Amino acid sequence: MKPYLSVLKLRLLNGLQYRTAALADIATQFFWGFIIIMVFRAFYHHAAAGQPMTLDEVVAYVWLQQAFLALIMLWIRDNELFDMITTGNIAYELCRPCDLYSFWYAKLLAQRLSSALLRSMPILIIAFLLPKPYYLMPPPSLLSLLLFVAALVLGLFVLVAISMFIYISVFITMSPTGSLLIFSVLGEFFSGLVIPIPLMPLWVQHIAGILPFRWTVDFPFRVYSGQIPVIQALYGIGMQLIWLLVLLSLGKFLLNKAVHKTVVQGG
Repeated sequence: MKPYLSVLKLRLLNGLQYRTAALADIATQFFWGFIIIMVFRAFYHHAAAGQPMTLDEVVAYVWLQQAFLALIMLWIRDNELFDMITTGNIAYELCRPCDLYSFWYAKLLAQRLSSALLRSMPILIIAFLLPKPYYLMPPPSLLSLLLFVAALVLGLFVLVAISMFIYISVFITMSPTGSLLIFSVLGEFFSGLVIPIPLMPLWVQHIAGILPFRWTVDFPFRVYSGQIPVIQALYGIGMQLIWLLVLLSLGKFLLNKAVHKTVVQGG
């Protein structure tokens, strides 16, 4: 466990050095946040009454997306790992006296955490101070806030486990382009990043319900706003744990199988 905690700490500290890039990203995320909220305001202005989510809940959903973008986007990647696989430098990784899956998982986790730590708090603080209807509503109770934090952390673990399949696939395809495109498009849509899942047609909601993506975005953000009640939130956290165990086990199995078939050529 110590090597993995060490690489997590080192990568986290390294990622926290990029403060100027974080400021640029914060400005960009506010820009997109306002645009998306304006689109939803126009939709709610002309939509029939009785929508499955209120405008305040959707606005909270959008600001949480922007604040925790680094934790929930599948297109965020570590090009160093891709280069290791495609150039043969994976041989150096295989010489390490540690589990390759756990080592890479710790690196990817630290990359996302460091990026989110620099960006999330400024966005959340300013969003709380905005006038209505652009402000970020507080959670309805302390319990909802605690459940949101637990769901967000577990969602991050699930997302990193999903992203590991992109790197594993490169052992076969030798190019990350196709895997990144497929995972990003499917992941963004079925996680609720394009539109919240309750606003989708019922048949699409059923498909999203059987995939792991919704547990990384839609579920924790709706727990925050209280749109998912406490009992259902506890059930959802249990489902996150199940998906995490399944994805970790399957990912480790596939990576070990890919590594055993790997041939590194050249000097």
